[in-house]
Amino acid sequence: MFQLRDGHRFSTDDILTAWYGTSWCPTACTALDLGSGIGTVGMICAWRLPGARFVTVEAQRESVALATKSARYNGLTDRYDLREGDFREFGILRPDERFELITGSPPYYPPAAGVRSDHPQRLACRFELRGTVADYCGTAAKHLAPGGFFACVFPTDTLQLARIEAGAKAAGLVIVRRRPVVFREGEPPLIALFGLMRSEDLPEWFRSRTWIEPELIIRTRTGEIHPEYSAVKLAIGFPP
Repeated sequence: MFQLRDGHRFSTDDILTAWYGTSWCPTACTALDLGSGIGTVGMICAWRLPGARFVTVEAQRESVALATKSARYNGLTDRYDLREGDFREFGILRPDERFELITGSPPYYPPAAGVRSDHPQRLACRFELRGTVADYCGTAAKHLAPGGFFACVFPTDTLQLARIEAGAKAAGLVIVRRRPVVFREGEPPLIALFGLMRSEDLPEWFRSRTWIEPELIIRTRTGEIHPEYSAVKLAIGFPP
């Protein structure tokens, strides 16, 4: 993965999003990554889904250039369509395009919610400069194939959880599963992985249910990488 030394660098959030999506949609032949940044989520998914064709959408030209370089370096150009633009804009995605797996790592906070970075890559990855988690849900709902799966990551404090739940409901999506992520054993989860599907693809009795999975722990109390997270990294080709 090519990334700027002082710009946005791929994170645990990206790794987990790709792992989660490909774990629960392991036979996808078509995949879409929204707000793809430097391409981390999409390229990990491509490594896990060697027969799938990918479309990625990213608004920042600098990030698209880095992702293009990484795709070429990793031999993905024959099945990897990188598009520059805001996925909310008409024409970036054709109305008839459908994907069995959609992934996204939305920015977490409104622009005024914290200290803003001077670097445009970092700023856009953290703050909602081009849409919210509701926009991710809305676009995913429009482009999911029947029975398709949308995987994303988002904070789980009370306010943020309410935002993704509202965005999913407004888009006609159901959060079918959620896995809290604990960065250090014994501390509360700060983010969670979400698996969403279109309400119309589910039995009516299931449309109001979410399976809350066991917490995924990144580091033990002593600071070592947790065995399960080591297994996650191995599953996507990373050293444990």
